[in-house]
Amino acid sequence: MYVIALLGNFTIPCIVMTEPRLHEPMYYFLCMLAVTDLVLVTSILPKTLSIFWFNSREIDFNACLTQMFFIKGFFMTESGLFVAMALDRYVAICHPLRHSAILTDHVVSKLGLAMLLRGSIIVLPYPFLARQWPYCRTNIIPNTHCEHFAVVSLACADIRVSSYYGLFVIFFVTGVDVVFIVLSYFQIIRAIFKLPSKDARLKTFGTCGTHLGAMLAFYIPRLFYSLASRFGENMPLYFHILSANMYLLLPPTLNPIIYGVKTKQIWDRLLWVFTLCGGKVFSWCCGSQTELRADRVPGPLP
Repeated sequence: MYVIALLGNFTIPCIVMTEPRLHEPMYYFLCMLAVTDLVLVTSILPKTLSIFWFNSREIDFNACLTQMFFIKGFFMTESGLFVAMALDRYVAICHPLRHSAILTDHVVSKLGLAMLLRGSIIVLPYPFLARQWPYCRTNIIPNTHCEHFAVVSLACADIRVSSYYGLFVIFFVTGVDVVFIVLSYFQIIRAIFKLPSKDARLKTFGTCGTHLGAMLAFYIPRLFYSLASRFGENMPLYFHILSANMYLLLPPTLNPIIYGVKTKQIWDRLLWVFTLCGGKVFSWCCGSQTELRADRVPGPLP
């Protein structure tokens, strides 16, 4: 899954940058999403793999807080990017004539930077709160990475502030993102049903189905883990660890597959690249075989 996430999220920006037809707001946001996924999955997977491959189970406390910051920060950044992508689809479908005037390249870059800054500012209290608690019970984190609640649960102090802030972020920050996305798609569906033909409605809705699938794969595992970690005391430990890894690993793995297969422009470009590379490899192999056989042809008999 990590290899798929790396290859997929690295390929999409390369395709968008090299194809002038894809220089549009939707694909710019898709590039930002791919970069965010790369950082998010790389912040946990190398350490996780080193635990299983090399039994490297130690991590410095400051490194643990840094990992926590990157996990939370880029998760919130990705949530904000989904809101920006929903806004892009809303403008493109409900106000198509004004789309290029509203979402200019300058506005798109500002939105991306704003989502990054928002994510960084929101998650700053996580490591600061985790750093101030005294830890005297154990130094073994019951997880493969420094998940916030798994770390602060080791503190021998009242951690309700950390817990309440985590719930605040889930319901009032991520929840607001979800509300904006739902409102955007409500307006989009209303506009789709006003289209004259069934084919036009299906084609327009197809451009939104990709985003909906990616958003569901992003929000549902996260919500499930957050509720299970706080209210699922009777659940086995391995279930908590598995759900914590899946909510961080599934979206970066699925996003390039969903967008690569469902987005015709990206899929066509990807097929063209594979066809070109395959043709060059085939030509090289055939050329090498021809030269080899020519070397073995005996000269004329005396």
